[in-house]
Amino acid sequence: MVIAGEARLNARIQGRGMTSSRTRARMVDRLRKQGITDEKVLEVIANTPRHIFVDDALESRSYDDMALPIGHNQTISQPYIVAKMTEILLENGHLSKVLEIGTGCGYQTAILAPLVDKIYTVERIAPLVKKAKDNLWDLKLKNVSYLHSDGGWGWPEQAPFDGIIVAAAPEEVPETLLQQMAVGGVMLIPVGSKNQQQLYKITRTEKGYENEILEAVSFVPFLSGRD
Repeated sequence: MVIAGEARLNARIQGRGMTSSRTRARMVDRLRKQGITDEKVLEVIANTPRHIFVDDALESRSYDDMALPIGHNQTISQPYIVAKMTEILLENGHLSKVLEIGTGCGYQTAILAPLVDKIYTVERIAPLVKKAKDNLWDLKLKNVSYLHSDGGWGWPEQAPFDGIIVAAAPEEVPETLLQQMAVGGVMLIPVGSKNQQQLYKITRTEKGYENEILEAVSFVPFLSGRD
């Protein structure tokens, strides 16, 4: 029974038809044309089965370049923005400790996990924490710690972080997250209202913080509390 279960899991991860490795390869080719150049990031994306992170009814669309619903009024981010944020976060070299705000179904976590030493990921919606844990366990990604909490609080017990990546858009950057950055650390965060958001790259220096606006984006709003 255990062997049969593992075989079914492996077949699901491998995919077929519109979820096959060939479809993933076409997605990676598209990302290259969109300007993603980090080969390590592209390799991880090529090897990560995005279709297992969405509902069965959406599997055939899982490699399209679009955000998809994952329940609870949340989405899995489009492949381009996942690749772009990951590439920028890692552009200055290897990171030891990364804080992720907004675990969701765990796809962004799965892309980061092979590329950093340790991820601390925070999600405010309890069923999504379980979904992410199940997905990442199936992929044998063991360098992830999970916290069911308000993302605005960060994870102060584990700070400071070399990198912070935020998957929801507040109208202003939370001061608590700024305080949890290591000197030299980078945070990528969408900021703005529902219809007008910009992706910010924030670098902490010895003297303060440097802000750079990268591009217009569209994320779910950053909500407080815990469900």
